[in-house]
Amino acid sequence: MKVKKEIKNGFFIFITVGTYFLLMEFLGLSDLFYLRLFNVFFIIYAVNDTLKSRIAHGKKKFVPNAIAATVTSVVGVFLCILGLLIYSYMRGGDAYIQNLSETFLFGGHPSINMYCFTLFFEGIASSVIVTMLLMLYYNDKFVAD
Repeated sequence: MKVKKEIKNGFFIFITVGTYFLLMEFLGLSDLFYLRLFNVFFIIYAVNDTLKSRIAHGKKKFVPNAIAATVTSVVGVFLCILGLLIYSYMRGGDAYIQNLSETFLFGGHPSINMYCFTLFFEGIASSVIVTMLLMLYYNDKFVAD
């Protein structure tokens, strides 16, 4: 069975973002919030690879390519959130999340589920933004549906 490019690139996002965050934690840089913003480059790379692959295979319709790009990033976001959920429970549960939330955008004391739920919606929003930006970038390569 051949795995679709969208799933492969979604898994690529998961592996690279997970490795990046584990490396940041290992080096003691996980408290620097601005370094967390660089994970968007992994998402841009993978979604761009999906779109380039589809264009190279002659798939030039706008809407199916937009859906493929969105699926790529949503698969990556879903796997990353699932990985964070598992890793958080391995590192101490809510105590670990409290440590993360001190240096991130959350106020109060979110639970693991609330933290992951909020990051999931933030990830979906960034997925839509990345998809729209890359679709605009490749706009002259697509035909109208």
